[in-house]
Amino acid sequence: MEKKVLVVDDEKLIVKGIRFSLEQDDMEVDCAYDGEEALEAVKKKEYDVVLLDVMLPKMNGFEVCQQIREFSNIPIIMLTAKGDDMDKILGLEYGADDYITKPFNILEVKARIKAIIRRSGTVKTEREDSSKIVSFKELKVDCESRRVYISSKEVNLTAKEFDLLELLIFNPNKVYSRESLLNTVWGYDYPGDVRTVDVHIRRLREKIEENPSDPLYIHTKWGVGYFFQN
Repeated sequence: MEKKVLVVDDEKLIVKGIRFSLEQDDMEVDCAYDGEEALEAVKKKEYDVVLLDVMLPKMNGFEVCQQIREFSNIPIIMLTAKGDDMDKILGLEYGADDYITKPFNILEVKARIKAIIRRSGTVKTEREDSSKIVSFKELKVDCESRRVYISSKEVNLTAKEFDLLELLIFNPNKVYSRESLLNTVWGYDYPGDVRTVDVHIRRLREKIEENPSDPLYIHTKWGVGYFFQN
């Protein structure tokens, strides 16, 4: 089945180049050139991944990412012209799954997109062998629909947040190092560092824990990593 990608950038030559390259790999590519257009596209159509530039007219990429996260956990890769770590952390806070810094190599872009799509497919396959619904105290996880509830109220998680929670909850009391989580959830070919894991864990706690500084579900084994306590 053709994978659907939305490419969002106001530089039309960049969009044209990315589109051409992805279509050579039999991907279906739609394009948007400003933040509002991108948001409307995601609302109207289901994509496998969104390639989203930070600097956009009308709405910047962070705002678009934040609004998409209000209704969808579609994987989002952000393009940024700035290599500053704070920009990357800010993007993670808004719900991005990955980053590519301009100027980039188109082969890297394709590799990142394929890695995210491949990981999403692997998660779906693994989930077929697991229980559809897992409950623990006030937390309920529906693995088939990828929906999470706290005290019967739905909590909107990003794709990577859900993947992390699902891995930990199905392996209770097993301590995963940050490197292990990065390799398992993001893939061995992911070029990012372990701070990505820390940011996602912190954001996940803020969503599912009543008191994130004193977590009930996701705990830290200092100097080792993270685990889900049953």
